[in-house]
Amino acid sequence: QLQLVESGGGSVQVGGSLRLSCVASGRGVNNYNIGWFRQVPGKEREGIACTTSITSRKRATYYATSVQGRFVISRDTAKNAVYLQMDSLKFEDTAVYSCAALEGIAQPEAMCDFPEGIDYWGKGVLVTVSQ
Repeated sequence: QLQLVESGGGSVQVGGSLRLSCVASGRGVNNYNIGWFRQVPGKEREGIACTTSITSRKRATYYATSVQGRFVISRDTAKNAVYLQMDSLKFEDTAVYSCAALEGIAQPEAMCDFPEGIDYWGKGVLVTVSQ
């Protein structure tokens, strides 16, 4: 069983940066497709950054238009962790951010757009961007 625990959330002003961490335990996260999602109360969950597993034959990463050019997803194999670097934060980036892992072969855009089949979720962390 894979467990995911996020950290790094908090409050930041518009234009600032935060780096979210997602540390995995139980299994190696490198064999999983990984995604970052966010949700605002009353709104649908949004897949913002998804990337294929390291063992994938065709590695790829997808970013939602809302974060393209500002957010970067990365992995640290040694720490069994995944990160989301968030720069140039906007007020509308305020949300609960969760990491998720999906086994098997996946297209990153499909993983982000259709999260219903995702196997593992972290509990999420709150990011608040103030003006």
